Amino acid sequence: MSENFPTKSTILVLLTALFLSCNTELNEENPNIILIMGDDIGYSDIGCYGSEIHTPNLDKLAEDGIQFQTFYNMAKCNPTRSTLLTGLYWGNDRVINMASVLKEAGYTTLHSGKEHFDNWVPESCYAKNVFDQSFTFWASTEYFIPPDSTFGRPFFLNGKKLSATELAIEFPDFYKTDVVTDYALRFLDSAIRQEKPFFLYLPYHAAHYPLQAKPGDIRKYEGVYEKGWDQIRQARYEKMIELGVIDEKYALSAPSDNINKFRGHPKGDDLIRAKIPLYRPWDSLTETEKTDLELEMTVFAAIIDCMDQNIGRVIQWLKEQGEFDNTLIMYLTDNGSCPYDSNRDFDHPPGPADSFRTLSAAWANVGNTPFRYFKQFGHEGGSKTQFIVHWPDQIEPGQFTHQVGHLVDIYPTLLEITGAVYPDSINDEPSLPLNGHSLLPVFQGQERAEPPYLISGYMEKFRMFRQGDWKIVKANKGQWQLYDMINDPSEINNLADSLPDKTAEIAEIYHMEKNKLNKDLE
Repeated sequence: MSENFPTKSTILVLLTALFLSCNTELNEENPNIILIMGDDIGYSDIGCYGSEIHTPNLDKLAEDGIQFQTFYNMAKCNPTRSTLLTGLYWGNDRVINMASVLKEAGYTTLHSGKEHFDNWVPESCYAKNVFDQSFTFWASTEYFIPPDSTFGRPFFLNGKKLSATELAIEFPDFYKTDVVTDYALRFLDSAIRQEKPFFLYLPYHAAHYPLQAKPGDIRKYEGVYEKGWDQIRQARYEKMIELGVIDEKYALSAPSDNINKFRGHPKGDDLIRAKIPLYRPWDSLTETEKTDLELEMTVFAAIIDCMDQNIGRVIQWLKEQGEFDNTLIMYLTDNGSCPYDSNRDFDHPPGPADSFRTLSAAWANVGNTPFRYFKQFGHEGGSKTQFIVHWPDQIEPGQFTHQVGHLVDIYPTLLEITGAVYPDSINDEPSLPLNGHSLLPVFQGQERAEPPYLISGYMEKFRMFRQGDWKIVKANKGQWQLYDMINDPSEINNLADSLPDKTAEIAEIYHMEKNKLNKDLE
């Protein structure tokens, strides 16, 4: 053998170096990813989906990206977050947070905002154990009250509890939506110096109750809602058709009462509380009632407006850093609008820090235009979300897609885009197979294979199961309802009685698929 011919060990070293070089180049070419989630925001509550609320930053992302007409969440805060980050409808201690997999693929992983999981999600998936940087709070908390107060739930920085004096905030006055963005930008400033792609999970608390907003944002909407919920809902419906969000097949459903039997009211103020869950024509209200109820929606709009302003801060940072064109941005919400009455009292109007008011059912119904019902329900009003995807040079601008998707599809989508590998095992046991399928073909303007089925609705009490054009759904642990989602996407006509065999057939398929999912957990 010639002394100039490389040995096997030399070849191995060269191949290894080549592999590492290619892998590094792949990571550098991968897009940054920002996944933004709103909270308790109805399908029609942002501008590009029909709202009068000012959301110019989300609207611009939609204009230059793709909007899904039909995209499902899990109809409630904690199951939506659990399914989103694990890629599973439900699981056990063998689930893997998507951030872990992206980290292995070379991403810097960042989480700023709300954290709230179902009990089946192991602590190994919590932000403090997964993300390189995390600023979190559990479930809901007030907007103005610092975290070491009587009512505020604590904030955590990388798992360490923060007091109010330890918060690093941009603005002089504490407002939680701003603070979540402050930390996100701090994390991004650090991540950009690492010269690696980053994954930012940005789950805002907005617009979950209580109805608390900054005075300047509230003033923007003074007088907007004095015409009342009936006219606002009709106007949104017409705008949604004009924009192309929906078509004429989407009938405007009759206004819904809050019929949820599992969300009771606190005691006291019985005369007022008796009206909260019920729809009443706006013209039937007294002038005092109109003034009081108008303020609810005014403050709610201000909360969403502030969230959009903060999304704009993130977009501006991307542009200043020259990263905007190489960033995949996704936006969705965790469930439909929420009318559930957690009010402590009626002595304080919506808006300031001492308020603990919630939307009345009629305003929440406006948010879910043109659908029925609310958060927790597997009906479209509870389980359908906006889904906006913006990815310059990869997604053709100005698209609506009719193709059906589910947040369970986001995890496999990111795997395909980044080349990240989902582990075969965890803790010496087989990992659970992901339940969704990549949305990349849809992003690329292609037709993807129809999902075998979709699941939503909070627990079995409000379960939804959709297969193709057919959907079964329960309310209050009742009997299955059946809907033809092609001809009746607003779920006006329950076909369960007229098509009992079809109802039984879809229900049997649901139980079969549910058993398969449960079998995977064994």
